[in-house]
Amino acid sequence: MTTVYVTAPEGDADELAETLVERRLAACVNVVDCESTYRWDGAVHSESERILLIKTTADAYPALREAIEELHPHDVPCIERFKESDVPEAFADWVASNVSAVDS
Repeated sequence: MTTVYVTAPEGDADELAETLVERRLAACVNVVDCESTYRWDGAVHSESERILLIKTTADAYPALREAIEELHPHDVPCIERFKESDVPEAFADWVASNVSAVDS
């Protein structure tokens, strides 16, 4: 099982989450409101965003990342991968049964 952390603008996060699950690249996506402060093009910006915590598999990760890069509105989207090694087997099995590594 793999968890992927992505941030997205408020107006794009829900559609991104739904698309990833529909394409079977993710079993589940949790979407959480947040405020982000960051430096871009030499200036500090603050804006409301949403965090996507995406549950997927290691096999599906390359296709998932490709889809995020394709669908995300930012030139440089935040995509961070966490490999989960201490996850209940039943949960990892559920994720695996709901994710397909085949490109959709």
